Amino acid sequence: MEELRERPGPPWRRWVERTGRGPAWRSALLVAVFAQIGAGWAAHAQSGRVPLDGFARLLLLLGPALLVVRHRHPVAVAYGVSVVTLVYVGAGYPYGPVFLSLALACFAAVVAGHRRAAWGAVCLLWAGHLLIGHWLYRWLPPVGDGPTPWAQELGIAAWVLAVLAVAELVRVRREQWARERAGRAAAERRRVDEERMRIARELHDVLAHSISVINVQAGVGLALLDSDPEQARTALATIKAASKEALGEVRQVLDTLRSPGEAPRSPAPGLDRLPELVEQAAAAGLTVDVSAGGGARPLAPGVDLAAFRILQEALTNVMRHSGSRTARIRLTWQPHALELRVDDDGPATGAASDGSGNGLVGMRERAAALGGTVEAGPRPDGGFRVVARLPLRTDSFDGHDGHDGFKEAL
Repeated sequence: MEELRERPGPPWRRWVERTGRGPAWRSALLVAVFAQIGAGWAAHAQSGRVPLDGFARLLLLLGPALLVVRHRHPVAVAYGVSVVTLVYVGAGYPYGPVFLSLALACFAAVVAGHRRAAWGAVCLLWAGHLLIGHWLYRWLPPVGDGPTPWAQELGIAAWVLAVLAVAELVRVRREQWARERAGRAAAERRRVDEERMRIARELHDVLAHSISVINVQAGVGLALLDSDPEQARTALATIKAASKEALGEVRQVLDTLRSPGEAPRSPAPGLDRLPELVEQAAAAGLTVDVSAGGGARPLAPGVDLAAFRILQEALTNVMRHSGSRTARIRLTWQPHALELRVDDDGPATGAASDGSGNGLVGMRERAAALGGTVEAGPRPDGGFRVVARLPLRTDSFDGHDGHDGFKEAL
């Protein structure tokens, strides 16, 4: 999972992602301090405006005070700060950092998704400023003030549009990064689910086959315990060997869980172990005839494992659900695929053999994961047939020849 761990981005990205999530009072306090100090400098530079008094200082504090709750109530704060700023301008106080509170309030509203509220608050201030600067200035302080130059109005409009544009950019980037994180999380969940299914299939195939062999041999041993002790001893030896093999394969699967980043201690089973599978079936009383056609070629490890497990599950189903004591395996090497066919002559015993069991579902999942198919169902002349087609992927294998072992079984 190391490659899926979130890597820290550049400082500006971390700032954008944290915007609107940290404590609001810190930035509000910083704005309040800057507004108080900056307004004093602006008052010295703008001698024609009304000097700062207690009411002006209160307004410069009220705007940042509203910013404290801007994350919880972004719409109300945007309009509230706009009204406070408009009162400050209408009172004739000097222009300056008072607009910073409005910029931060609108920024928070846009990032929170309330774009209309941000635009509404800005339009309210701009409309009010136009009204004050070109009509109400006759009755509002400072005395003798004239109309506001249109160049100043255009400058304010440009400043407002720049603030809103930056806010929109931050919002879009945050949404994009949120979608990327959600996509990575969904991919990780899919990988975990696929790994869980893979382990479940492995455990099912290992345990179902071994326990079926153990069950058959246990029945043989109990039946012959008194009449043929030597044959019963052979059955017990088969049980011991099958249980030992099952424990080894289960331990291998569990080792991959304990050490997910390490290579397995023993190679995964493949068609080279087909002779062992045939011997186990013979020990359980099932005669298996193996034949092959076409030119055998090396298999990729995943295809090799899937082929072995499909044959293992098919023979297990014959032992568990068929009255026949013989089975036939046919391996056909086609130009781009390996076809596996397992036939038995039936009849079915116990559970219905309609091709809908859990083991057959596992076969289909294994084949589908490699781009192959599995077809299973009763034969027209009786019995049951499983046909699997697995693609030959010879572009990435480790030199393991999956055909060497089954040649010995022919």
